[in-house]
Amino acid sequence: MSGYFENAAMTSRKHMQFCLEPMGDKSAQNLPGIGRVLGGRLQASGIRHARDIEGHFLVFNQNQERFGSWLRDTCGANAKQQRDCYNCLREWTKNHL
Repeated sequence: MSGYFENAAMTSRKHMQFCLEPMGDKSAQNLPGIGRVLGGRLQASGIRHARDIEGHFLVFNQNQERFGSWLRDTCGANAKQQRDCYNCLREWTKNHL
């Protein structure tokens, strides 16, 4: 399983679980860096699913700075939360698209 991930030693369990499966209708809260609080803020902005966040990730051409700024401005994600979410989406996209 660790060969599947770019840096398994630095990868959280939540990250590994998310990347192993199709995105489907997963909640935004399933993404690393997004918990109940940020998930609630995102939902208040009309963003309920991980695929909605993935859409923004792709619109920003997977640019970490632009995506992180959007996440900060949309739900108040701090730098670590932005990075965790970005890294997971980058890996998921690499492995599934």
